[in-house]
Amino acid sequence: MSNLPARAVREETPAPPPGADLFIYYLQGRMGHVDEMLTGAGFIGNWQEEDTAFLFFDRPSLRKVEGVVQAHPHLKLLDHFHMTYRDWQGGPLVPFREGRFTVHPAWTAPEGIREDPYALCLDPGVVFGAGTHPTTRDCLGLLDALFQQERIDSALDLGAGTGLLALGAARLGAERILAVDLNLLSVRTARKNIQLNRMEAVVLAVQGRAETMIDCAADLVIANIHYDVMKDLILSRGFLEKRWFILSGLLRSEARAVEEELRRYPVTILEKRTRDDIWSTYLGTTGGCG
Repeated sequence: MSNLPARAVREETPAPPPGADLFIYYLQGRMGHVDEMLTGAGFIGNWQEEDTAFLFFDRPSLRKVEGVVQAHPHLKLLDHFHMTYRDWQGGPLVPFREGRFTVHPAWTAPEGIREDPYALCLDPGVVFGAGTHPTTRDCLGLLDALFQQERIDSALDLGAGTGLLALGAARLGAERILAVDLNLLSVRTARKNIQLNRMEAVVLAVQGRAETMIDCAADLVIANIHYDVMKDLILSRGFLEKRWFILSGLLRSEARAVEEELRRYPVTILEKRTRDDIWSTYLGTTGGCG
C-alpha cells in the first residue's frame, strides 16, 4: 500500500469529550494550509467541503477566526454556532450491535467487551459516521453476511469517514484494507480509530478521491458515499475488477438509477436492504468481470 497515489496522514485529531461544548465557524473558501495558523489550544479540526469549511473549537475562538479571515481575503466568515457535542452527533453515542459486531464509543467499555472478537472501538470526533446511520448499519450487516460465506483478503473502503467499515472488514478477517476519504479531518479521525483498535498492520487510511482510488486492487469495494460520486464509480473498470461490492448512501431515486446502470453489466445483486423506505444498501458480485 505504500506506493498508492495518495498522502498518508500522520497527525492525530483531538476529540472532544462526550459532554463538551463545540464552537463551530462556517467559512466560505478553501483553507488550504491556512488552518495551520489555528493549530494550538482549543482547535479541533477543519471540515472542508469543496469551497466551504467548518472550523471546530472546544472554546470560543471568534477573534482568532476573524484574524485569520482578515489576513486571507479569499476567506469569508458566514456564520458561527455553539452546540454540545451530543447535539452535533445527533444524540448520545451508546454501544450497539449489528450482526456479530459490537460498536462502542471509546469512552464506554461494556462488560465483557475485551473478550468480544468482533468489538469495534470508535471515537468519531466531529466527523459524521458514528455507526448509527441506517446506511452504516446495513453496510456492517452485509459485511458480516458476506464474510460468513466468502474469504475476503483485501478491501477498499471509499468515503471511509471514521474508518468504521474498514475496521469491520479487518475484524472479520481481511488482511489488507485501504480506507480512503477526500476530507483530511476524516482521514485523521480514521487513523486514530485504527490505532484505538490496534489495526495499524492491517488498515491504512489515506486522503484521496474515490474516482482515482477505485483502481486500487482489492477483492471487495465498500462505498457508502454520495450518489454524485457513486454514479461515476460504477461505470469504471476499477469497479468491475472488484469481485465483491457493497454500495450504500442511496436514496430511493438514486438506488433505482444505480440498479438500472448495473443491469448493463454482468453484475449480480445478491442482497438489497432498505431502511425506513428511504435508504438502500446493496451487496453484489461482479465475478471480477472487468
